[in-house]
Amino acid sequence: MVTPQSVILNQKHMVAETDRRMGSREEMQKAKRSIAQVRSQEHELLVCCYLFTGYFLGLVQIGSFGLQFLWCILHFIVSIWYFLLEVNHVVESTLISSGLLKNYKTLDLGKLRYLAIVVGSEEAFQTAKVTKLLQWLEAIGMKHVCLYDMEGVLKKSKEAILEKINNTTVFQEADENDKLLDQKHMTLEFASYSDGKEAVAKAANLLFAKYLQSANSDGDPDERIFNEPHMTEALRAVGCGGPEPDLLLVYGPARCHLGFPAWRIRYTEIVHMGSLKSMRYGSLMKAIYKFTMVRQNYGK
Repeated sequence: MVTPQSVILNQKHMVAETDRRMGSREEMQKAKRSIAQVRSQEHELLVCCYLFTGYFLGLVQIGSFGLQFLWCILHFIVSIWYFLLEVNHVVESTLISSGLLKNYKTLDLGKLRYLAIVVGSEEAFQTAKVTKLLQWLEAIGMKHVCLYDMEGVLKKSKEAILEKINNTTVFQEADENDKLLDQKHMTLEFASYSDGKEAVAKAANLLFAKYLQSANSDGDPDERIFNEPHMTEALRAVGCGGPEPDLLLVYGPARCHLGFPAWRIRYTEIVHMGSLKSMRYGSLMKAIYKFTMVRQNYGK
């Protein structure tokens, strides 16, 4: 039997159920709106990141292109500068060789008693170039020249070089002082890397032998003290005691003396002359002229 109270209760339950369902729908809609809003924010964030990344990569590419362009400009400027220097060098050498520059016509070789020529190992095989260089030096008036290369190629080519140059003698065949005083012939010294460290080792062994002999014979204690003159004398005794060059000209790619005996270049001026293939008479004259015009102070 349906009573009015039960009907009222059923209506209340239906209203409550309807309210609950309406509330859950609203919550679902709110949740959906929240999710949609989060996704929208994520999308906007991704778009911003993409735009920022593209902008940054664009700046990097522009910066890289700018740096490359700047490097090309600097390289071009430096290349032009060296090209102009080379042109100036060639023109100056040509003018000197032709005799148009009066300052280079007469050289005061009084300051240049001994000249050393250092040649790179690969370029030392160019005997014709070396011979031509010596002929230029002979024409200039140089009387004492030392030829050096590390491998001893010039030593092996000594006979071929001497055959093509007149009035030349070998430095090792006579006393040092006599050779430096000889003004009628060009004296040539042939040296190599073996005249450096190996020569010092031989001289040291000679001095050590003298020390043992002095110690065994109970000689004067002062004779057991060795100084620079003793070392110089020992080097001469082993055949490696040549004079100190006033000027050293280096022909080759390396800008160093290539192992030339260090004790012989304490006051020597070193000038890099470039490749032996591109040697010029005017450049040789200019190097010698600049040396003769410099006042060298040795100190005390």
